[in-house]
Amino acid sequence: MDHPDSGLWRGPAAAVPARAAVPVGLPDPLPRLARALGPGPFAQVFLFASPEADLAALAAAAPAVFGPARVCGCSTSGEITGRGYDSGQIVAFALPAAGFEVEQLLIEPLDALDPRALISDLLRARQALGRRAPDWPHEAAVLLIDGLSGQEDALVAALSGGLGAVPVVGGSAGDGARFRTAPVFARGQLRENAAVLTLIRSAWELRPFCFAHQRPTARRMVVTRADPSRRLVARINDEPAAREYARALGRLPEQLTPFLFAAHPLLVRAGGRHHVRSIQQVEPDGGLTFFAAIDEGLVLTLAEPVDMVAHLRAEMAGLCAGGRPSVILAFDCFFRRLEAEGRQLGREISELLMQHGVWGLSTYGEQVGAMHVNQTLTGLAFYPPEVRR
Repeated sequence: MDHPDSGLWRGPAAAVPARAAVPVGLPDPLPRLARALGPGPFAQVFLFASPEADLAALAAAAPAVFGPARVCGCSTSGEITGRGYDSGQIVAFALPAAGFEVEQLLIEPLDALDPRALISDLLRARQALGRRAPDWPHEAAVLLIDGLSGQEDALVAALSGGLGAVPVVGGSAGDGARFRTAPVFARGQLRENAAVLTLIRSAWELRPFCFAHQRPTARRMVVTRADPSRRLVARINDEPAAREYARALGRLPEQLTPFLFAAHPLLVRAGGRHHVRSIQQVEPDGGLTFFAAIDEGLVLTLAEPVDMVAHLRAEMAGLCAGGRPSVILAFDCFFRRLEAEGRQLGREISELLMQHGVWGLSTYGEQVGAMHVNQTLTGLAFYPPEVRR
């Protein structure tokens, strides 16, 4: 493995998924990434690029650099590399053809989704994958989606009808704290209002996970006016939303910051569990825009965090019970990272991520199963075929 200061990171050889990262400022970043990944051949290359990169140029050049592998990717709100939390990087995560087969679906436009046609395409792709790799028993799907499309909830609900028991994980592309554009890319082009679904079949065990470190408090409130199409809550408890949320925290509306949103998210109970609804920003009229589905009548519960480091250490130990994964592909919420750094825990979290071979990106939301969630660490753990769990 190269020294961290070189900007290049190599994963182990053989059939282990390969990882590499280069700073956005280096010339010819994609050929450098290709050399760092090794000769392959690869079935799939995921690219996660800082929004500081020339995303259009990366998208256009990637098929020629990494072909014949399938290539897709997205912009980020920070990267996870061999250094743990990182920034200003282009990350490659590659699945070797020796142990993986893939099919890829480009889904667009998201705001005119045809669920019936999507399920039909999905079933055909799954059948094709099964014919090419009938002896490989493990399946999973990775979903990358425009992080500002607002369509994640509708898309994962539609996909669930065609995926059956295939686990799906993924993330919403990010744009740091700017919230201007958060595209995906595939087939040589940037795509807004779009998503890319990669179906994976493998000899490796692919174990999905979703870690959330918040716990509910006794403080509850009700959404009394909302615009679900914009994920906008205008009033909570029939008071201006930002003012009522600030009051629950013992703060003034003008004291609300992204760190407070990250440290004290709101929860919605569904399927017997609480799920985070992260606040994106305060609107000029005092409303609150969220990163996930919201509606009138929802009961929101104020959350408080547990010890992030201890929680992550315990969850990672759980992934290692019965056999340690060789590598982990992760989608870590932007607000989770913001909370860690705001609490001066970024270094400790990074060390845990490094110890467990976690690579990936910071997102505007995470996809797991048939749900779009916020403020989680979600992903796939890759276990070699010889590991029996």
